Amino acid sequence: MKIVPTPEWFLASDVFINLFSFLTLVLICMLAFKSHKMSEKKSSFYLGLGFLFIAIAELATVLTKLPLYYDLDAIQQIGLAVVNNDIVTTIDIFYYIGFFFSRLFALLGLYILYKLPTERISGEFFLYIYFITIISILSQPFYFIYHFTALILLVFIINKYTKIYLKERAKKTKTLVIAFVLLAIGQATFLFSKLGAIYVLGQTIQLIGYITLLILIIQIIKDGKKEKPGGNYSRHA
Repeated sequence: MKIVPTPEWFLASDVFINLFSFLTLVLICMLAFKSHKMSEKKSSFYLGLGFLFIAIAELATVLTKLPLYYDLDAIQQIGLAVVNNDIVTTIDIFYYIGFFFSRLFALLGLYILYKLPTERISGEFFLYIYFITIISILSQPFYFIYHFTALILLVFIINKYTKIYLKERAKKTKTLVIAFVLLAIGQATFLFSKLGAIYVLGQTIQLIGYITLLILIIQIIKDGKKEKPGGNYSRHA
């Protein structure tokens, strides 16, 4: 059974895109947490936390795809020590566990980016964690459930930050909105990713989205040299 729709010629690029996304997200986390440390604004902390969860999701994806794509002997030995091959194969272990945590942390990160930067944690938050966990489990046999949920969350995020941009007209917020729009288009494309070519298109759009986030990082660093650290970023983004 083919558990990922990636064409063979795209395997190396696929892992590279996820690794690039992870590194970009880590940089954003560092900037957000640094801004929080200087300004003590909770919005910066939650922004960093949301991107941190998505970064963990990308790392989980990379660690899952490596044994799937490259058949690593060391990972197979670990799997054989844990489970009987008559019941489930080693590759199944890494597939189900790896992609479960990838989807779980990605959805949690998106939810935090949408909900928490401007609102307090309430009992409702833990209810959403429950639903996100259920969705992550169900998306194992039905992959489109995850992509559709991520798309909905991204639409909410885009709407939220678009309102912020229209109110304050901050250039960095505009860049952030553009990045989220590209990521949303990527998730919409993944709904049809059973076709290998469509999957490649979705990953390419995701890559452009993360390159846009990298441009945002460069903007923040450049502006940080001209103005007080933590100023515009924590306020607008």
